[in-house]
Amino acid sequence: MEIIFYHPTFNAAWWVNALDKVLPHARVREWKAGDNNPADYALVWQPPVEMLAGRRLKAVFALGAGVDSILSKLNAHPEMLDASIPLFRLEDTGMGLQMQEYAVSQVLHWFRRFDDYQSLKNQAIWKPLPEYTREEFSVGIMGAGVLGSKVAESLQVWGFPLRCWSRSRKSWPGVESYAGREELRAFLNQTRVLINLLPNTAQTVGIINSELLDQLPDGAYVLNLARGVHVQETDLLAALDSGKLKGAMLDVFSQEPLPQESPLWHHPRVAMTPHIAAVTRPAEAIDYIARTITQLAKGELVTGQVDRARGY
Repeated sequence: MEIIFYHPTFNAAWWVNALDKVLPHARVREWKAGDNNPADYALVWQPPVEMLAGRRLKAVFALGAGVDSILSKLNAHPEMLDASIPLFRLEDTGMGLQMQEYAVSQVLHWFRRFDDYQSLKNQAIWKPLPEYTREEFSVGIMGAGVLGSKVAESLQVWGFPLRCWSRSRKSWPGVESYAGREELRAFLNQTRVLINLLPNTAQTVGIINSELLDQLPDGAYVLNLARGVHVQETDLLAALDSGKLKGAMLDVFSQEPLPQESPLWHHPRVAMTPHIAAVTRPAEAIDYIARTITQLAKGELVTGQVDRARGY
């Protein structure tokens, strides 16, 4: 079994060595330009076209949960990967737990009004504020994939009313499910905290715009953990300035790193992190890849395959 590895920033030697240990019957090598030797599997992130083009691979693994970058390259260069070759993403290699930590901590931050208390502290004002109730703090999750389900599961124990919205209806215990564009308004109308975990597709680019934000209750919050292109940043800022939104927490942006001139840096109701909500944890990713390759070699059914037409 031959495996090739490519990532523009990861320590390739470490990955090759670690994969050798968990797949002792495989030969793993770092791909470099000009390497046209046969391979059975490819582990990649932002691969050059020449790495995959013309290869008769059994499968390709994208080294992340999001696959929009490789799919956009495939759309531009269809010769890069034959349509019959399955493409897999990392379903949950520690990312689910990281998303749970991030989402729960931020929802509780807003629920306990720590943002308001920070503002009062900056003004040297000592003033206890009225508490919010859980009943008025409904949390809505856009995107009901693996990470969305993990976030919903972690929030359930805190007693918040939960709802999700996705392409198709879900049957998650304790979560009210909405599906399709025709049910988006009903989903939004009672959502106090909107958490975005949608995939990046042609249908979801720019979905968080003025039209969508206007359908949220006054004083709502937005937490974007998916992709920056989902948010129309000027519309988000306008909603914050008008008071329609009380706050936004952003981990992703339409341009990264965020340009210094962006007004998001200095807006008092915007908090941000530099795309760190859920990162690939190498040890867990390697265990997942080794397990999946072993299952594929045995002809077993596996999960995590990307539907190229849907984009996730």
